[in-house]
Amino acid sequence: MVQQSDTIVALATPPGRSGIGVIRVSGSQSLRILRVLVASPEFNPTPNALTLRNLFDPATNQTLDQAFVCYFKAPHSFTGEDVVEFHCHGSPLLLRAIIDVTLSLAARMASPGEFSLRAVANGRMKLSEAEAIRDLIDAQTDAAIRQATRQMQGAISSALQPLKDQLLKVIVRLESSLEFVEDDLPHTEQNQMVAALQGVRSQFEQMTGTFRRGRLLRDGLKVTLVGRPNSGKSSLFNMLLGHGRAIVTHIPGTTRDAITESIGVRGIPINITDTAGLRVSTDEVEAIGVDRTKREAADSDLLIVVVDGSQHLTPEDQVVLAETSNRRRIVALNKSDLGTFSRARLGEYFPAQDQSLNSICVSAKTGSGIEQLREAIAQPFVNGNLNGEGLLITNARHHDLLVRATEAIRSSESLLMDRASEELTLVGLHNALRYLGELTGETTSDEILGEIFSTFCIGK
Repeated sequence: MVQQSDTIVALATPPGRSGIGVIRVSGSQSLRILRVLVASPEFNPTPNALTLRNLFDPATNQTLDQAFVCYFKAPHSFTGEDVVEFHCHGSPLLLRAIIDVTLSLAARMASPGEFSLRAVANGRMKLSEAEAIRDLIDAQTDAAIRQATRQMQGAISSALQPLKDQLLKVIVRLESSLEFVEDDLPHTEQNQMVAALQGVRSQFEQMTGTFRRGRLLRDGLKVTLVGRPNSGKSSLFNMLLGHGRAIVTHIPGTTRDAITESIGVRGIPINITDTAGLRVSTDEVEAIGVDRTKREAADSDLLIVVVDGSQHLTPEDQVVLAETSNRRRIVALNKSDLGTFSRARLGEYFPAQDQSLNSICVSAKTGSGIEQLREAIAQPFVNGNLNGEGLLITNARHHDLLVRATEAIRSSESLLMDRASEELTLVGLHNALRYLGELTGETTSDEILGEIFSTFCIGK
């Protein structure tokens, strides 16, 4: 899958100016490249130890940098190959120059995720563990970090292995019966195998049942503030963020474009969007903003409909409330700090028996009710603990494969209870094992691996 003679290089730290920039090289030519850069053909570095060395341009023999270098000897490295890291000063021009030297010495630029792909191909980690590295890099909350770290340390593989072992025991017994026993399986043994399959399936169902929470932890919620102009959406947006991100004026229609920022609520990353006020406008720019507001609202998991609670409901308020009545939403009654504020004004449009109206009194000026609003945003989506404790399935690919494995086992269960032939019963069990192998990487095709790792950082 991966040729050891193929040596790759990439910047392992984010592009741009920084105190330190790390360049990573992996492959059979790594040590030779290191020796050329330190201008010492006999240099024999101690593996896994940082050494301060001058780096030279072999074409001019001029000093490029003084850097820490580290050599990881195969197979005891991240990729399972010889790996060298250069910890240089973080000038983009300097880092580019050093990478250019490695490219002139038979290395090539790494593809996205190629270091992690080599780690999987060389048995240094499971595919699910490599995917967790990407999740750790992308994590937006402390809970997401804990969950990604747990999976990176092999929590999924550890949870699956005893279940795979139980499946294998049933498969071996059925294969043996198929090969060496002419009579049907005894009822007692058949019942034991059915019970074993039911237990495995139950465990898989519990794992797949965590996906809703896991997806929230990884991807977060998309929440959009909507309402008529000057209802206080931007002020409320700023208060939820904790700083003045959106421009706020007394002039209606100030917000012309959608602004999105992220916050964390109960461990869930919330992507919250401030939008242009909804109204019919002859202003071409404002009309574009209104159209974008409607698109943002259509793509959201939750809407916060902002109403000025200090005034009577306007026709524009009524239109917004009517158009969002079939969506998951919270009505934020803003400006509760004003003496004229009245929660009862919603009764002007909504009858008291309308139980779908979830309203919260807030003040974007004083912060009153903001914490209650934060809790209300997360509450409809929370189902159990979201603090990152315990294993959660966060990856849609993992969830899909677990569902397929569960259904395959269910099929074999039914066939076994109906005393169908061993050949038919074994089909589902072998399929289940194949799905689990695809999850952890043992049986995943090169094409699928390429698609997965194409979403990784180039230096990872």
